[in-house]
Amino acid sequence: MARVAIVFTGGTISMGFDPVAGGNVPTLDGAAILAGTPSLESLAEVVPVDHGMTPASHFTFDDVLGLGRVVQAALDDAAIDGVVVVQGTDTIEETSFAWDLMLRSPKPVVVTGAMRAPHEDGFDGASNLRDAVAAAVSPALRDAGVVVTLAGTLEPADDVTKVHTTAFTTFGSPNGGTLGRVVDGQVALERPRGPRRRLVAGEGAGRVHLLTAGIGSDGGLLDAAVAAGADGIVVAATGAGNTSPGWLAAAERAMAAGVVVALASRCPGGAVSTAYAFPGGGATWVRAGAIRAGTLCAIKARVALALGIGAGLSRDALAALLADPTPPSDGPTG
Repeated sequence: MARVAIVFTGGTISMGFDPVAGGNVPTLDGAAILAGTPSLESLAEVVPVDHGMTPASHFTFDDVLGLGRVVQAALDDAAIDGVVVVQGTDTIEETSFAWDLMLRSPKPVVVTGAMRAPHEDGFDGASNLRDAVAAAVSPALRDAGVVVTLAGTLEPADDVTKVHTTAFTTFGSPNGGTLGRVVDGQVALERPRGPRRRLVAGEGAGRVHLLTAGIGSDGGLLDAAVAAGADGIVVAATGAGNTSPGWLAAAERAMAAGVVVALASRCPGGAVSTAYAFPGGGATWVRAGAIRAGTLCAIKARVALALGIGAGLSRDALAALLADPTPPSDGPTG
């Protein structure tokens, strides 16, 4: 029978109600979560790895890099066929993408959690965990990188986005669409994963700030980020990468000071572009030296930029990392 390592880190799936605190707090370790998840033994032999009970909103880049090393060690074990990471959903679109960049193995890595705590009506953690284990042993997901599964769908780590605070079906992939589904313990793929970004991660991450442009804002926070010692800044611009002229002027000052600036969109899907050339339009940002984030949403662009800076990448290498990867060429035709 296949063997799956399950790395437990906490999250809603681990929480119970604390009347003193007045809400849910981490309570259950891996053994307790497994005890509440029947029928796993029919899918795989489980190897639990307890790694604390940390709310996902508390994770630091050091935590994410450390967990990545734990997952890589499990993947390097010849007796392990796949890995599941159990965590809170608050930052799952960031952590899964970070691991997708840094992990090296054809074995499936599946990240899951829950939208309801075990004591709440509609608790979904047990079914999500069963689906994750089924996905982690599926040959269909070999070489597919890191995927996220909740509510039965399989989402690629570089696109997965949380679109609702409490809905069971909160996760989707606005650019490429869902990879597939887990139905009755079986993986059914709807499309291939496609080319991925890859990074040999360093021991740390750069200090990167994420700033969102909007009506009436002038880029003053960008100046403040530079003054606070930022290594990099991601600007979540409006639409396809447009801001007011004041934002661009502040970005030019930042780049002149040696700070790397990346341009993303505050939209959950779609790419930044050079279609607009008015002052503050995407074309003027690119001409000024900002890095385009492709279809990466702003929060994922921050992850890539921070880890890339931490790995010591040059500006050109950072630009290549944030750009959308292209499928390998089949050679000349005609």
